[in-house]
Formats: sequence, C-alpha cells, structure tokens
Amino acid sequence: MKTYSAVALFIVCLLLTVPILTGPALGRELTIMTHDSFSISASVLEDFKTAVGAEITILRSGDAGQALNKAILSKNNPMADLFFGVDNTFMGRALTNDLFIAYTPKGFEEINTTLLVDDEHRLIPVDFGDVCLNYDIKWFKAKQLAPPAGLEDLIRPEYKNLTVVQNPATSSPGLAFLLATISRFGENGYITFWQNLKANGVMVVNGWQESYWGQFTAASKGDRPIVVSYASSPAAEVFYAEQKPTTAPTGIVIGNRSAFRQIEFAGILKNSANTDLAKKAMDFLLSKAFQEDIPLQMFVFPANTKAMLPEVFLKHAKITDAPASLPADEINQNRDRWLREWTENLLR
Repeated sequence: MKTYSAVALFIVCLLLTVPILTGPALGRELTIMTHDSFSISASVLEDFKTAVGAEITILRSGDAGQALNKAILSKNNPMADLFFGVDNTFMGRALTNDLFIAYTPKGFEEINTTLLVDDEHRLIPVDFGDVCLNYDIKWFKAKQLAPPAGLEDLIRPEYKNLTVVQNPATSSPGLAFLLATISRFGENGYITFWQNLKANGVMVVNGWQESYWGQFTAASKGDRPIVVSYASSPAAEVFYAEQKPTTAPTGIVIGNRSAFRQIEFAGILKNSANTDLAKKAMDFLLSKAFQEDIPLQMFVFPANTKAMLPEVFLKHAKITDAPASLPADEINQNRDRWLREWTENLLR
C-alpha cells in the first residue's frame, strides 16, 4: 500500500537506502526480502527481533514483481531467508519456480479462510486489500454529477476525460485493475471495454504515485476526479490530514465485481541458511503485534481475523463482499498475453 504525505514519503525514501538493523548484535541475522512499500513501526520491529532471536535486515528490492524476479534469479543461493510480498497476481510464478518450503506457522488457524489459496502452505497470507476506483466527492458534488457505480460507467459520455489508471506492466494496482476488468467482462469482453475506455479519454500513467499525487483532483492539482487506488485510501486521506475531517474526501467503487482483491503472502525461501529463524519470523508475521501494525503502516487489512482494526479503518476503510477474482494458475498462464494485448490496444 502507498503512503500519503510528503513527510511519510521522505521517511520511506530514507529507509530504502539502508537495511534495518536493530538492537545489540545477537550473533545471527535474518534477512527478509520484500518490496519497497514494506513498512513496520519501530516498536514492533524490536518485538520482531526479540521473537526471532536475531538481528533483522529488511532487503527492499523494488516493486513486488522486481523483488520476485530477484528471488527467482538467486534461488540457488538466496539473498534472503524469507520473502514478504508475493501477491496473488504473481503467486503462480513464484510457485512454478519452486522458491519456498512448506511451513504452517502459529496462528494459521486464525487466518481469514477466503485468503487461503495454497494447500501446501508454501505461501501464507499476511494481508489483503481491494484495488478499486476512487473518486473525488467534492468534485462530483460541484459538477452535480453522480460518481460512477461500476466499471461499465467509465465509458459513458458524461465520464469522458475523467479517469486516470496505471499501466499494468509497470504498476501493481494497475495490474490488479486490469485483472478486475478481465474478471468482470471476461476474455471476450475486456479488450472491448478498454478500447471504449481509451475512446472515452482515459489517461494512463506509469505508477500509483504519479496517478494519485499527480493527476487525481482530490490529492493534486490534476484534472482527473477518478483514479485507480485502494478501498482503504479514504482512511489514509483522513489519517494523514492535518485537520482530521469527519468524513473522507474520497469515495470508492466496490460493487458489482469492480474491485480486485490483492492478497500478500510470505514464505520461507528454499536453501536458506536460517530456516529455523525464518519459521519464527513466519510465526511473528501472523501474531497480533504485527497484524495490528499493518493497517497504519501499509494501509491494507490484516489476514488474522483476531487482529483489531484502528478506528480510522473502522470508519473509513471498506472491503467488498464480492471482489473480482481469478485463479492464480490462470493469471500465471495468461498474464504476459493479457499485458501484451492491453499494451497493443491502449498504448499503440
């Protein structure tokens, strides 16, 4: 999940330059490979180190796809002991490359059962979030225009030149949104939808930051009041506001299979020299301490059903009852073709 304030962005950028080492030297070290958006509070990191009984290095390695590529290329001599952040859009690729060992961590029985997709327990769900359309409530009210209620509304004339999306080849939420359209309209209909969306003036940018902070009217000086983001983004808007509003300034579209559920997994890398430490780390990732830290660190929902949500999530973050979904093996088999077809129709 993305961060929403300039200060928070500065902190994240600073963190990317060095690994996280905590506490006194314990003689052993656990390395976690993950994506650049991984975040953990200082106090929970201390608890993490204590639970594992070793120093902890967080190896941030690009976005989720880039990090996975590095894990695949180094699988015979892994750069880390544990991988955090494989999501269901890349899960099939990770399993096909046989990166992980099976392990059932403590707390497994408390995981939301709808998130369990690997029967062999090589990849364990840690968090999830719904990628969906976000809209600027104030903008639509001023224009006396109803916000979109579903994906199909985006191609209507009244929504011409209002939407900005991310390139699915370069953006995790962009890929999730593409998969939502494939789930919603099917193999025979999704390209037609995108062709119509292109004709209706959709803007395509490379990443979430450029779309949300650069083009979205609710968060920038841009002119696009509809953006692809997360169903928890309204909660982030409230949380980071200098003067906390009673209602979020942005709304979300999650009905009629308009939102794609993005599930993040963690797993122990094969050939790790510290499998015993990695197992303790997996246990901690499902603990209430870590799970309850997730919402305000990465603005996604914890996988542990016993974890308590912060008030801002309870009031302003939502999840859909009927997310768009596709099997991991189907995504793995068709992802490259779908991206090629999308690129040919949208960018050429």
